[in-house]
Amino acid sequence: MKKKILVTGGTGYIGSHTVVELQAAGYEVVIVDNLSNSNENVLDGIENISGIRPVFEKLDCNDKEGLYTLFQTYQGIQGIIHFAASKAVGESVHKPLLYYRNNIVTLLNLLDLMPEFQVKGIVFSSSCTVYGQPDILPVTEDAPVKPALSPYGNTKQINEEIIRDAIYAGLPFKSIILRYFNPIGAHPSAEIGELPNGVPQNLVPFVTQTAIGIRKELSVFGDDYDTPDGSCIRDYINVVDLAKAHVIAMDRMLEDKSDKKLEVFNLGTGRGVSVLELINAFEKGTGVKVPYKIVGRREGDIEKVWANPEHANKVLGWTAHETVEDTVVTAWNWQKKLSK
Repeated sequence: MKKKILVTGGTGYIGSHTVVELQAAGYEVVIVDNLSNSNENVLDGIENISGIRPVFEKLDCNDKEGLYTLFQTYQGIQGIIHFAASKAVGESVHKPLLYYRNNIVTLLNLLDLMPEFQVKGIVFSSSCTVYGQPDILPVTEDAPVKPALSPYGNTKQINEEIIRDAIYAGLPFKSIILRYFNPIGAHPSAEIGELPNGVPQNLVPFVTQTAIGIRKELSVFGDDYDTPDGSCIRDYINVVDLAKAHVIAMDRMLEDKSDKKLEVFNLGTGRGVSVLELINAFEKGTGVKVPYKIVGRREGDIEKVWANPEHANKVLGWTAHETVEDTVVTAWNWQKKLSK
């Protein structure tokens, strides 16, 4: 009998790719999403790739009664992967209460219900934003968590602390916290990918929209940072590689491969790539020029950050395989499909 997994935010960017990988690994998936930053049509893409249409419930995880009914309806959920959250850094500065409500209350509701329904573990979607501008690069899991630069980043820190405190208090479940670096790209089938509402907040969708003519030009925020070409450096990770790490994490908890009740892993490539390098990689891989201009620095941007992924490599047996050069081509293929 297939093990049943609840994926909150499962029609979103990372969530949808993870659902595909969970189904490929033999899990039965229940998706809950309020569709505030995604589209129900994503289910068609998931089905086209996997041949399986996951169960979908339109529900806000702030609705505890709704969640309770969901657990009663889909008996036997063994694990949760919690993606559902508001995630725009800039917006969080202007709407902090929305972010604290959406990102913290949702987790509290899930953790409250897990013991009652005998859910064994939760994988939490966290972020390298918890490290701020690290003192030492590349970043290991032992790097200090620094004061957040935005309410969004603060919600990730607070949620990690909530999970840690809950487990310390003896609540009967395990958790794996995955700190992502910068997910990019799309499924190689071009059936699913990043689908931002309105103006993209992330670099790669803005690059692809500019390349295809939706946007006039790309703004590069600053060329005077202490980096080789002056632009910010990030660790860009292929979204399918990232999705696969969630399956490994879930296997690890449900099969009791570790006696630890809480584990933290950085998910990145270990390679820092600047904004200008990424634009160049896109132009080289696709043959399409991206018009851009250099503008002033953006408030809250970290100068440079990339992962030391050795802990995840060794302990999880997970490695990021896809190159930035190949990954930006998948993003372009997805953009072309959207624009048909």
